[in-house]
Amino acid sequence: MERLNFSVDINAPKEKVWEVLWDDSSYREWTGVFGEGSHAETDNWKEGSKVKFLAQNGEGMLSLISTNRPNEYMEFKHLGMIRDGVEDTESEEVKKWSGVIESYTLQGNNGSTTLNIEMDMTPEYKEYFEKTWPKALDRVKALSEQ
Repeated sequence: MERLNFSVDINAPKEKVWEVLWDDSSYREWTGVFGEGSHAETDNWKEGSKVKFLAQNGEGMLSLISTNRPNEYMEFKHLGMIRDGVEDTESEEVKKWSGVIESYTLQGNNGSTTLNIEMDMTPEYKEYFEKTWPKALDRVKALSEQ
């Protein structure tokens, strides 16, 4: 497992960046680079609750919100997959990466924000995320600076 890091400087306060990251409509906009129709089903991003990161077809990842410090830090622990509406946390495929962490850190500086993403990654998805995360961060930046 390898930890990937991505970062972008945004000319907006961290409260605005946080809103763009987790508000449903803007979340759908910036995560669209990962797949059209990407969205999340969550209990208002509450710490300790589960979240489903879903594609347009309803399949995706099941995760736990392990930490939520508004306007500062969000961390997810990925637990499994969702296929055909069924949560899979036990298959051999899932066990290869279950427990990986994805985190979002916002650091404010005089009205601007540095957004840092850290993500544990298996080798087979590394190239995809190295190409896709910068595009997603460009969208977060554009939406935040509007």
